Order: sequence, then C-alpha cells, then structure tokens
Amino acid sequence: MLRVAVPNKGTLAGPAVDMLREAGYRQRLDSRELVLADPENNIEFYYLRPRDIAVYVGEGTLDVGITGRDLLLDSGAPAKEILPLGFARSTFRFAAQPGTATSVEDLEGLRIATSYPGLVHKYLADRGVSAQVTRLDGAVETAIKLGVADVIADVVQTGATLRQAGLELFGEALLESEAVLIKRNGVADPDGLDLLVRRLQGVLVARDYVLMDYDIRADRIDEACQITPGLEGPTVSPLHREGWVAVRVMVPRSDAQRLMDELWGIGARAILVTNIHACRL
Repeated sequence: MLRVAVPNKGTLAGPAVDMLREAGYRQRLDSRELVLADPENNIEFYYLRPRDIAVYVGEGTLDVGITGRDLLLDSGAPAKEILPLGFARSTFRFAAQPGTATSVEDLEGLRIATSYPGLVHKYLADRGVSAQVTRLDGAVETAIKLGVADVIADVVQTGATLRQAGLELFGEALLESEAVLIKRNGVADPDGLDLLVRRLQGVLVARDYVLMDYDIRADRIDEACQITPGLEGPTVSPLHREGWVAVRVMVPRSDAQRLMDELWGIGARAILVTNIHACRL
C-alpha cells in the first residue's frame, strides 16, 4: 500500500486535500484524523506538519509526500521533487530597512533571521558570503525592529507585510517555491506511485484547460484549426446543416476568451466552453 504524507495545516493543507480528492482519492473529514486508509485505491494518507514531511519521506518511513519546495530544500533530507503541483506559489527573498543592502554581497558579516536556515546557509555558501544566520519560527519581519537581525530572509507572496514593517526587498530571489510531490532519493519507485502521478497530472491539466465546442462553415475549418489546434488535433464532425461542421477541442483556460473572439471573427457560432473535471493525456 502506497504511504503518502499530506500537510495537516497551513497554506499547503487545503489545496493538497482538494487536489487529492479531485484525483479520486478519499480524504479525511475530521481534522483530528491523523491516518486515512483508501483500500479501493491501495493507498494510505498520513497528515503531518508540512516541515516534517521531507524528513519522513527522506528516511523512508513514508513513500511520498506533498510539501513546499522551500521546505524540502531547507530540510536537507535525502528526498527529491518529482512533480510540481501548481499551488502555494511563493518567492523567497531578502528584506531589510532601506539602505542596509542592495545585493547578496552586502550581506557579508551581517545577521540574518529566517525560518529557513538550511536554505539560506546553502545560498550564501554557494556565493562565498559569510553571515550569521539565526533561525526564528514565525513573525520574522519583527526581528530587525527588535534588534535580533540586520536582514531577514522570508517567503513573500505580496510583500504587504514587509512594507508595513518598514522593510524593502533587495537582491535576486533565493527561490521560487510551490507545492511539490516528493520521494526518497536513490530508491526504486514504490508500487502505486505511477498511478498517483498520472492522476495528479490529470488534475493539473483539467485545471489549466477547458473544452471548447463551436460550429463553423466547412470551408473555414483550416483557419479555425490554426486558431485552436488542440493537443492531438480537434475533433470535427459534420452537422445536419449542409456545409457546416462542429468542432470540439481542448484549449488553455487562460486563452479561452481571446480564442472565442478570434473564432467569432472568422464566422464560428454557438461557441461553448466547458470545464474539464478530469483527464488523461
């Protein structure tokens, strides 16, 4: 039975459960439930602190897990990313009071507070910069005001919290993070992992694409197919109305409105867009 670690709280938890449920797996209804078996799919889910998941997977206690790329790299655990999941996106950046620093080289000899010391240590070491790194759990943005640090390194989504604290971002991003599926390094894939990955990939595609149907004159079909080529090519069927065909095709969700405009411009009518709940490519 495949053993999967799932975040039990924080920004990763809800979207992870939603994605697994969309992929056809049972998920817990009671937040106090720590283990959930799904015998029909030959899988078990363990609900753990997001920061601990890479450790459990790296030690082989659990087969795979969902966690943040930042948490994986910070842990130093012998685990690797096998599939980005497209949610909980964030950027890891340095911040300080204006005038403190403008680049990573300016951090030499300074005090840096962060909740991700492993990630920051490696980043600085790779660039030959020596600084004092202090680990803090939560409210890192107050460390400078309290005199604990000169600089902080933290996850940034909008930057509003840092601006309220009188801090500004500087330098390049240390990391672009998102939720990822991970497994242990150097071991064969456990039974059932290929099915889990295929189902999750199906959810990702279903979220990124929509199904588009439209009617168009048969003599304009080549133009229409240039606008909506689809993945393997559109499905084209004759209509009862002579000289017209019906087209069905998958298109990127983000482009749907623009594509509808272009299709209308070449004479397409009855253009419909439908959500995709699941798919296999």
